[in-house]
Amino acid sequence: MNGLQFQKKLLSLQENMMNFALMLTANKDDAQDLLQDTTLKVLNNQEKFVDNINFKGWVLTVMRNIFINNYHKVVRSQTVIDSEIDLYNLNVTRNSGFDSPEGSFQIKEISKAITNLNSDLKVPFSMFLSGYKYNEIAEKLSLPLGTVKSRIFFARQELQHELKDFKNNR
Repeated sequence: MNGLQFQKKLLSLQENMMNFALMLTANKDDAQDLLQDTTLKVLNNQEKFVDNINFKGWVLTVMRNIFINNYHKVVRSQTVIDSEIDLYNLNVTRNSGFDSPEGSFQIKEISKAITNLNSDLKVPFSMFLSGYKYNEIAEKLSLPLGTVKSRIFFARQELQHELKDFKNNR
């Protein structure tokens, strides 16, 4: 496809592109900006288009990617970080509740409940708590991945059931 055919095809898609842009942005001005950005990007990257590919699909994919990138840019710009807080030396223990007698008691109850688990559930669950990923646990225990996930799920259910009474008594 030569340059003139490419431009004619792109111009014939302008209405479809506008409808798609309106669907993405829900704002006419933003949709027009997105349409313009997409048209420029498509024209600048004309050499990347392969003839036997769906042209409309390619153009709309370019538009969707531009929209997503712009959205992420807006989200990043709206993120506020308080420069007064020392992020490297946060005093987590003060807010954790674990340093209080009640918090210490809770940890003992949770540890006791984990210790009372059946070993088939306790081993994969303990490995998961230690930071192992599902596939690493499956590999180390020579178990199928689905079995590991099930055992961790059942361990969580059993712990929730055990600790539910403890939570209700507080």
